[in-house]
Amino acid sequence: MADTVLYEVADGLATITVNRPDAMNALDTATKVALRDAVRRAAEDDAVRAVLLTGSGRAFCVGQDLKEHTASLAADREHGTARTWETVKEHYSPITLALAEMPKPVVAGVNGVAAGAGAGFAFAADYRVVADTASFNTAFAGVALTGDSGVSWTLPRLVGHSRAMDLLLFPRNVSAAEALELGIAHKVVPPGELLAEATAVARRLAEGPTLTFAAIKQALAFGADHSLAETLAVEEVLQTRVGGSEDHRAAVEAFLRKERPRFVGR
Repeated sequence: MADTVLYEVADGLATITVNRPDAMNALDTATKVALRDAVRRAAEDDAVRAVLLTGSGRAFCVGQDLKEHTASLAADREHGTARTWETVKEHYSPITLALAEMPKPVVAGVNGVAAGAGAGFAFAADYRVVADTASFNTAFAGVALTGDSGVSWTLPRLVGHSRAMDLLLFPRNVSAAEALELGIAHKVVPPGELLAEATAVARRLAEGPTLTFAAIKQALAFGADHSLAETLAVEEVLQTRVGGSEDHRAAVEAFLRKERPRFVGR
């Protein structure tokens, strides 16, 4: 894995850090590949029960590295190709899908500006802890592009269709305070407390009933674009599945003993 993405697992928590601070964690190809591989690795590792995604330095991630992008566009013009845009299918979409669909909770520790694909990755997380100096910017229309990295799906579900249209048509910096008001941020904390707070949230999830968290993610995603009757049917299946888990039995027994349950993710 490239040193532009750091990957660490401790006590069931995988921490993934985009590590190009001098470039505000802009995504060149090597970083996109490393991030995609890290997210997939966390999703597939049974020892990982929750994921924390964050950035190093003063940015969370500002999206595509425009220096590399400019060179790629020039090569396409010279050769009459459109290879530049293969990155959406090869990198941005797989990263977003892995974050949103992995059967374990993902926390975004948004330490600074999250723009373009960086905002998309934060939106794809299940929970966002945001530094009060951080901001979000969809950015795409400002460089004459439509959204990618799932923003067309995630943003309307966070803020509603009308506000999503406004933020996509007229990109601007959305402060942490406004992000909290809009429902993008779950918690806003001082910058010096960001990593500790985001880690604490992610660790609490890693110690929880992770099969249940996976079912919650699946049910919410399904319910977003299916009928009530269809969603009820899925809930029945999922409830039966988690109801047969070791964690559920342990939780009920602990409740009767007036003790705190210890979850093992089975």
